[in-house]
Amino acid sequence: MYAHRHAIVLGGSMAGLLAARVLSDHLEHVTLIERDPLPDENGPRKGVPQGRHVHGLLASGLNQLCRYFPGLRDALTADGAIIADMAERVRWHQRGAYKARFVSGYEGAFLSRTLLEQHVRRRVRALPNVTTLDATDVERFSWNEEHSRVTGVMLRAPRSLTTPSLDADIVIDATGRGSRTPAWIEQAGYVRAPERSVKIDIGYATRVYRRTPDDLPDADAVIISAAPPTSRRMGVLFPAEGDRWICMLGGWHGDHAPTDPAGYLRFAEGLGAQDIHRIIARAEPISEISTHRFPSSRRCHYERLQRFPEGLLVLGDAVSSFNPSYGQGMTSAALQAAALDRLMRDRRGRSLDGLWREYFRDVARVVSIPWDVVSGEDFRFRETTGARPPLVGLINRYVGQVQKASSTDPVVFTAFLHVMNMQKVPQSVLAPRVAWRVLRAGLARWGARERDATERTHAPVHDGRARPH
Repeated sequence: MYAHRHAIVLGGSMAGLLAARVLSDHLEHVTLIERDPLPDENGPRKGVPQGRHVHGLLASGLNQLCRYFPGLRDALTADGAIIADMAERVRWHQRGAYKARFVSGYEGAFLSRTLLEQHVRRRVRALPNVTTLDATDVERFSWNEEHSRVTGVMLRAPRSLTTPSLDADIVIDATGRGSRTPAWIEQAGYVRAPERSVKIDIGYATRVYRRTPDDLPDADAVIISAAPPTSRRMGVLFPAEGDRWICMLGGWHGDHAPTDPAGYLRFAEGLGAQDIHRIIARAEPISEISTHRFPSSRRCHYERLQRFPEGLLVLGDAVSSFNPSYGQGMTSAALQAAALDRLMRDRRGRSLDGLWREYFRDVARVVSIPWDVVSGEDFRFRETTGARPPLVGLINRYVGQVQKASSTDPVVFTAFLHVMNMQKVPQSVLAPRVAWRVLRAGLARWGARERDATERTHAPVHDGRARPH
């Protein structure tokens, strides 16, 4: 027996689909509303402009999806997705070296965003207590007389003089960066949540290529990270279903990849390693080059508000949208949905009043991990502006040493993966066991440089003239 009758979820992308799945366990009925038509087939749609580009589903995000959708893992691999260990099967070049290769236990999913959404969308639509209204826009929230509670939504009805309404016990805004919640609650007399932004002006260009087994026999994917502050360029080559490569080349602060084929290849050749250029220079392109720009990361601090409407929550990119090149957006949404699930279970049979305080507190914990990591990395570039994290310079120097040590020490790399997969807070890499190994790796590099310098100093000089026997 459900304690609450109806939930409305705004937004049909991954965050909204996950919210609908979670709420289907706790309410009698869930209505998912999406502005765009939602296709049944695998294909991009207008509301996800970055859908053609590389997407990463980190291990913790994959685990949450498989928890809520049993059988998903097998279905994805049957359709051509590759699920592989993120240390063993990824050739990752960062700070002048390749990271150590070993079995880490962190498995990520390599596939197109559209295939993943297709599988998840079908499973959500198949739930008996979920109704989907696509090609439907929301005009505004509905309120009680005191404007203390959101009671549902008013729908924009084309070709009609009336505006239908839907009532709900709870409304979830999962509409992404374009969320209208800040404006709508401000119109009702509430204060907007404080916002932070970090301006990065990252742009990337993506092309799809035919993939063959000989392209990368010892790995499944390639990541070539930027080398701040001197190089702002990065590249990612991920496999996708249908024997394809999705290649994404990008850069910070205007250093964006060209959209002509020759310029695209030259950009790849200018990365810190040649793996991507070597593969795409001989691979068959099977798409045009598509682009996307991301001006800034943005975070809304709903957890800092002292007053917020009852019956309303915000999830996904509408809370915080990060630099997409780090691939943490979908995983963040999955962990936020899991936080909502836990709280709804705790509230089973009880009122939902005050839920927003606990929810935004828990979501802030989820979001803080990728926000701190991503914004800290972005501030390695001198051109980055915005809300600078405290002690970012000092922290970045240490994290840089962690990244270098990850090329030789699996323990350090595993600690790095804990944070990357949002399983531990960034401060966990300061644990004594990790810090000692980072220091040891740094001393080893220093010793190697000293030996090289000594050998060069004492090497015999040959001036080109013949030597007497």
